[in-house]
Amino acid sequence: MLTSLPLCGEVFSGSSQILQGGALIVAKVELNQPIVQAIADDIKDAQSVVLVDYRGLTVAQDTELRKQLREAGVIYKVCKNTMMKRAFEGTEFAGLEEYLEGPSALVVSKDDATAPARIICKFAKTAEALEVKAGVVEGNVYDAAGINELSKVPSREELLSKLLGSLQSPITNLARVLNQIAEQGGAGACEAAAEEAPAEEPAETPAE
Repeated sequence: MLTSLPLCGEVFSGSSQILQGGALIVAKVELNQPIVQAIADDIKDAQSVVLVDYRGLTVAQDTELRKQLREAGVIYKVCKNTMMKRAFEGTEFAGLEEYLEGPSALVVSKDDATAPARIICKFAKTAEALEVKAGVVEGNVYDAAGINELSKVPSREELLSKLLGSLQSPITNLARVLNQIAEQGGAGACEAAAEEAPAEEPAETPAE
């Protein structure tokens, strides 16, 4: 029977049991492989991966953080450093190995590259126990300071909204002008006003 603990806990398989001195010993390499593979699947094709130290968060804070990340489509897992190191080997996230000290949580986004940094850094302003360790964003390794700077980059939706607003601005101005003309009687009124205006008399030619 296969039993697994939540998140990145160890998985026990009856096929890897070894009896030694009357005690049950589990072959660790075989036992941990599913965990490593799960992490590898999470980071595959990821736009960004951020490591955080979650120690000190209250249950309420942890629940709220997970909720915000989940709503943004971001993966959040508490994993053993040894498991993450093995999953990072040979990938663009291998540069994070030096930051795998102490308790670590994995924050992964496959769509919005700056989402983890934005959400984590914003949340940390009211939950000081949450600490950013480092991250990889679009293939580049950043320390905590770098991740904090990236957190200030607007989301793709925000950028598209600003772009759309700038494109609509001239159209909005044109619509406003046309509306004003319509309220004043339309283009016909403008033409009529031009016809009623007295023509300028030609300037007199000085006598020779």
